[in-house]
Amino acid sequence: MCYDPEIPVNIYDLGLIYDVKIATNGDVLVIMTLTSPACPVAGTLPIEVQEKLKEHPMIHDARVEITFDPPWGLDRMSEEAKLELGFL
Repeated sequence: MCYDPEIPVNIYDLGLIYDVKIATNGDVLVIMTLTSPACPVAGTLPIEVQEKLKEHPMIHDARVEITFDPPWGLDRMSEEAKLELGFL
């Protein structure tokens, strides 16, 4: 699991993962965003995600691409994340 260090919720429940593409050869492409373009972990979080993916024995290679289209918002969070953070 990967977490945004400023928010105690994993990046999936936070709604940062927009798409995951898995090729038959085991290559994985993750399209994700950050909570803001000025996110202080912009240089490290994508690398952490890539490294975690590569630890899985069925994954041959992993790439992470960052996008801000559409921009992230609270509506992307799971119900669990909203509860955890007090938004519900």
